[in-house]
Amino acid sequence: MTTPLILVNLKTYKEGMGNRAHNIATAAQLVAKESGTQIGIAPGYIDLHPVCHHFAIPVYAQHVDGYEPGAKTGHMTVDAIKLAGAAGSLVNHSERRLTLAEIELAVRALQAHKLSSVVCTNNDITSAGAAALSPDYVAIEPPELIGSGVSVSKANPEIIRRSVAAVHAINPKVKVLTGAGIQSGECVKIAVDLGTDGVLLASSVVKAPDPVAVLRDLVSKL
Repeated sequence: MTTPLILVNLKTYKEGMGNRAHNIATAAQLVAKESGTQIGIAPGYIDLHPVCHHFAIPVYAQHVDGYEPGAKTGHMTVDAIKLAGAAGSLVNHSERRLTLAEIELAVRALQAHKLSSVVCTNNDITSAGAAALSPDYVAIEPPELIGSGVSVSKANPEIIRRSVAAVHAINPKVKVLTGAGIQSGECVKIAVDLGTDGVLLASSVVKAPDPVAVLRDLVSKL
C-alpha cells in the first residue's frame, strides 16, 4: 500500500526561496527517511532545477502550461520542468487558476511525458470534473481556508468526504489530497481517515522556524 503524500508548496514566500528552499528540502528528505512517509516539495521555478538535482524526494513545479516548446514567451512547458528533473506539477492552484481547456492541456502534456499531475479544485463538483481527466491526484482546497490557520480537516470534513466519493465515482484510480490550513499531525490523520491519500500544505512548514519539527509532527500520527 502506498504511504500518504505530504506535499509542501513553497509558493513565493521569501522563507521558501534560495538557501531556505534547500533547508526545507533537507528537512523533508530527513523526515521522509525517518518516517517512511512520502514528502515532496514544490519550489519556485528558480529553485526547481537545483532542488531536483540535490535531493531524492519528489519535487513538483508549482504550475505548468500544456504548450509545446516554441514561441510562448513567459510560459512554462512540461519539457522544461522535465529537463529540470521535476516529478510532476501542480495544476490549477487556487492562486493560479486555469480554464478547463488549459487544465486538460496541462494534464495531457504531463501524462505524455510520464510526469505526475496534481489538479487543485475547490469543491466536490470541480473535483469530479478534474477526475474525468485521470490525473494522478486531485487536491481539494476550499479557498477561504487557505492560509487561514483553520484546517479543512476540522472545519469542513464533509467536503473531504464528498470530494473523495465524487472523484472515486468517476475514476477510482485517482488519488485525493486535501489542503487549506493543514498544520498538525492530527489534521493529517483526520484527512487520511476521511479517505484521502495525503495533504497539500504550505505556510505551516514554509514559515516555520524549524521545518523538521513541523514535518515530524505532521507525520507523527500516520
